[in-house]
Amino acid sequence: MSLTMVLLPVFVEVGLTFALLFWNRTRAQATDAADEFGLPTLFYALIAIALPLRHADLVIVLLSWVFVVTRFVNAGLVGGAKDSRQRGLAWTASALVLLAMWLYFALKILLLI
Repeated sequence: MSLTMVLLPVFVEVGLTFALLFWNRTRAQATDAADEFGLPTLFYALIAIALPLRHADLVIVLLSWVFVVTRFVNAGLVGGAKDSRQRGLAWTASALVLLAMWLYFALKILLLI
């Protein structure tokens, strides 16, 4: 079985997860456990797949640091993001960075870049 055939369902599931996370986020502004644990889980999965496949290049590393910084802001540990609006923006930023990481990785695998 080719790498593309094995990872294609993973990419589809990741897309569904992002869609549900963003959809739930727009429906209710309250942050719940699924929001907070969904993004880190997707991050860990991406790195766990990219490392052994040797696709963790400079772009992935730089975006990983941006993701981690936005997670610190979301947790209220950086920049004094104590109100829910600022934390919501930080969550959205971290989700968009992670989505960009997944898209970049998927395109590298699927298009053999």
